[in-house]
Amino acid sequence: MSLIKWSPFGELEDIQDRLNRFLNETLPVRGEKNAFFADWTPPVDIEETDKEYLIKAELPDIKKEDVKVETLDGILTIEGERKQEKEEKGKKYHRIERAHGVFERAFLLPEDAQGDKVTADYKDGVLKVHVPKTEKATPKAIEVKVD
Repeated sequence: MSLIKWSPFGELEDIQDRLNRFLNETLPVRGEKNAFFADWTPPVDIEETDKEYLIKAELPDIKKEDVKVETLDGILTIEGERKQEKEEKGKKYHRIERAHGVFERAFLLPEDAQGDKVTADYKDGVLKVHVPKTEKATPKAIEVKVD
């Protein structure tokens, strides 16, 4: 049996990471689950074009069935779970760094977003959520007639 040197700073760094995630979240999550203290949080990119908002979330090694996207009251929620790999006989793990467990991310939709027309696709470990924008009202010139 080999000895492992314990460092209290490793645990302090974990606490700091969780605190940073807590302070950087966009919204508190509704319901019983709390993403601030989840085992992990998938990173996301949010893009905006003239026609839509596009949210890309990195979800490697997660099955499509383990991911759920929903909108309710102007809030877009992405939730799911990465299952922990089971140890198999004959396999030795030297390091396990990838986080596993339940996650949940929530985002407040802008006023011009059409929450009822959200679509999502999942390919190569990347979830893409398309949130279409409402068409902006274009000004219409009205001719004024003088009698």
